[in-house]
Amino acid sequence: MSVLFTNDVLVAIALGVIGAIVFSLIGLVSGTDETATIAPLTLLVILLGAPPAAVFTFFLAGAVAKHMTHAVPTTLLGIPGDTMAVPLMREARLLRSLGVPHIALRKAISGAIISAFIAVPVAVLFATLLAPVADTVQSVAPWLFLVAAVAIAYTSPGKWSGVAALVPFVVLILALKSLTTSYDISLNISYFLGIAVGPLIADLFLVLGASGRKDMIRKEPATVWLAPEIKGWKGYFPNPFRMLDGKQTAHVAATATVSSATFVFSPVAMTVLMGEVVGSRVKQGYHRLTSVIAARNGTTESTYIAEALIPLIAFGLPLSPVAAGPAAPLFNAPPVFTTDDGTGQIRNLSTALTNWEFLLYGLGAVVIAAIIAYPFAMNFAHRAATLVVRYVSHEAIIATFTGLVVVISVWEGGVLGLAVTLTVGLVGGLLSRAFKIHAGVLFMGYYVAVLSVPAILAL
Repeated sequence: MSVLFTNDVLVAIALGVIGAIVFSLIGLVSGTDETATIAPLTLLVILLGAPPAAVFTFFLAGAVAKHMTHAVPTTLLGIPGDTMAVPLMREARLLRSLGVPHIALRKAISGAIISAFIAVPVAVLFATLLAPVADTVQSVAPWLFLVAAVAIAYTSPGKWSGVAALVPFVVLILALKSLTTSYDISLNISYFLGIAVGPLIADLFLVLGASGRKDMIRKEPATVWLAPEIKGWKGYFPNPFRMLDGKQTAHVAATATVSSATFVFSPVAMTVLMGEVVGSRVKQGYHRLTSVIAARNGTTESTYIAEALIPLIAFGLPLSPVAAGPAAPLFNAPPVFTTDDGTGQIRNLSTALTNWEFLLYGLGAVVIAAIIAYPFAMNFAHRAATLVVRYVSHEAIIATFTGLVVVISVWEGGVLGLAVTLTVGLVGGLLSRAFKIHAGVLFMGYYVAVLSVPAILAL
């Protein structure tokens, strides 16, 4: 037993390091959506047979690392690193106009690392307090998914249009399920992949047509301006508490604690809300900008950690936008992890690890990400941003994830699996663009189709 435990720990450390390195680099590339990057790679790690502790460490180290380095293109280039970085744009733009983008970067990344260390124990504690009602939650899971889907859809930018768009999407899932069943093919991962990379698939289809290709053509390369690199500390690993003053540290700690005890709200909405709360308490203009960007980037960490950990530990069901999106493979990745379509019975990461293991491996993942991503971003942000702008091809990144999607879809269901992925991806991507609903809404729609609709029909 001790040998197995030691092996699991070593594998977890190794995959945590890999996750932190990979997503530190991915975070540097603007527009790399969390669901389209974290979810497929986590799914790949699961299907390759990694132990549960290693899967969890990989996921969390990657998510924490990405939400540190996504601040590099956001603050230095004025281009959001991903969806969660969008709420940072205003403060980043204003600080860049003052000639201090490097200060914005330091504040944002330092807020992120402090929040991550706070979020893990707070989220585990809150989940433990909720765990006694887990059986009740599981018994009403089909109805809870229905309510959660409507609520999450309404909190998306699409509001009621997002709620309405769920209906045809759910019908599509039911129709595809019926089609594949008639050929004795059972698919789960293909639906998940289609939702995860929907906007990418939609863009690839649009570029095939003359009008869509015309809209995407750029006549000349984009021009970006980078401020000179200024280092204000000695050594390789700066102290995050010295990057923030006392009041800013207190604001980051408070917003991290509050946002770590929530799990049903949109992480983008929580990021905006926490920034507004901090901004309302700081009067001086420059200090308000730096305080808000630190608190908001810290909230990107704490909400992601909480919205993955609380549903995992307390319920074992993906009852949050993050759990239904980037963290979905931790709940449902057949044949390794499953959430039974008919009964709601679970056999996933929540049943494979104890609360103490979630706490210890969670803190370990944060430590790994802090050691790798934090000093890397603080010391090499300028050079990394320069290399990304000059040499990293978005087409190469698109091709990489497209290839990954094709391989996994064909592995699960052959040509029919690939067809389902493309169909769900195209429809989901177009719904996302037309109705402004994020992938978390569509994932909840999938669970409504496989859990809530059978319960409704059973009535």
